[in-house]
Amino acid sequence: MARATFNGAVIAESDSTVIVEGNHYFPVEAVRSEYLRDNPAHSTCHWKGTASYKDVVVDGQVAAAGAWSYPEPLPAAAEIAGRLAFWKGVVVEG
Repeated sequence: MARATFNGAVIAESDSTVIVEGNHYFPVEAVRSEYLRDNPAHSTCHWKGTASYKDVVVDGQVAAAGAWSYPEPLPAAAEIAGRLAFWKGVVVEG
């Protein structure tokens, strides 16, 4: 079971994450969306595609762009479609 936490709150929990480059990608249905807000940042990976970001917000504490996903991943990364990963202060264990 993998779990993502920030500022004492469980942001996501799942036993079916996909690990890519050391990051757990959680199914979107395992993520508590009330802790996420849109962030305008984007980045591009040559084999995964264009990443979109969300801030993780818990009790006024913000991990800016602390979650990311690939809404339309390239074919080589199809397994992470519909999933989110975390960083920037969000602790992932499991």
